Amino acid sequence: MLVRIVKMSFEPSRIDEFIANFEINKNKIRAFTGCNLLELYRDKNNTNIFFTYSYWDSEKSLNAYRNSDLFKAVWAKTKPFFNAKPEAWSVDKIESLN
Repeated sequence: MLVRIVKMSFEPSRIDEFIANFEINKNKIRAFTGCNLLELYRDKNNTNIFFTYSYWDSEKSLNAYRNSDLFKAVWAKTKPFFNAKPEAWSVDKIESLN
């Protein structure tokens, strides 16, 4: 399983637009072939910083999403809201304790 973590920092005045766009698209992203989980987090201290965590079957599945029309549309809408360059990591989940 591949876990994709994306850190995004937004202009404070654009946060509501980001959240609205996420609401519109979250189920489409989660339903994308190979996506097993999608979560959105907000930093408690820097409330303009958000993280997405998504779990993918493989890097191939993630890349299929990243090359899809859905991703291109979501990213085109989201990109103007940033106030810093987003950061992303692809990591392997080693262990999870519930």
